[in-house]
Amino acid sequence: MQSMPAGEWTTAEHVHRYLGRADEYPRRAEGESVLLEQVPRDARRILDLGTGDGRLLALLRIDRREMLGVGLDFSEPMLKAARERFADDERIELVEHDLAEALPALGRFDAVVSSMAIHHLEHDRKRSLYSEVFELLEPGGVFVNFEHVASPTHRLHRAFFAAIGEPLEHEDPSDRLLDVESQLGWLRELGFDDVDCYWKWLEMALLIGVKPAEVR
Repeated sequence: MQSMPAGEWTTAEHVHRYLGRADEYPRRAEGESVLLEQVPRDARRILDLGTGDGRLLALLRIDRREMLGVGLDFSEPMLKAARERFADDERIELVEHDLAEALPALGRFDAVVSSMAIHHLEHDRKRSLYSEVFELLEPGGVFVNFEHVASPTHRLHRAFFAAIGEPLEHEDPSDRLLDVESQLGWLRELGFDDVDCYWKWLEMALLIGVKPAEVR
């Protein structure tokens, strides 16, 4: 889980509270199942932005035993949990990095994924990050972002918090939510093909774009 500003995500207490609820969020498993369907089984190198405790990389590894995964996160408590998860897995590399800064030189990837992380960045940084992702992808590579997005109305925003069993006053102060349409527009402008929202439930959405096999 990536945060901008860092704040509570660097504290073990906040991280443990989040991880304790991670499996309880309504429809999360449903959205993740669609995400997994959209990442090719033969993807060899996969980058996870804001990997947290490595949850998404672990799910991807189930049907991709030969994949090489790289997980980025800035939160030491999260990275500690990820290191414990992948202690016996040499095919997963974990890198401490704040997504508010330009991505490090990591090579090229067949897929770049993210889960509930990028929404903590300021909007300008979201867009520049999407551009960096495009450059990191191999031709034909896919960008899959399972994201917390903005509701079109405050009533729907309240409805989302009610649905996940959280009072609105517990809203994360580091959230920088943005609507689906703006982000899909950015992906198209940057050159991604097949851009769409592949799944959505209230403020949870799966945004996907594919780098053309022949870059225009």
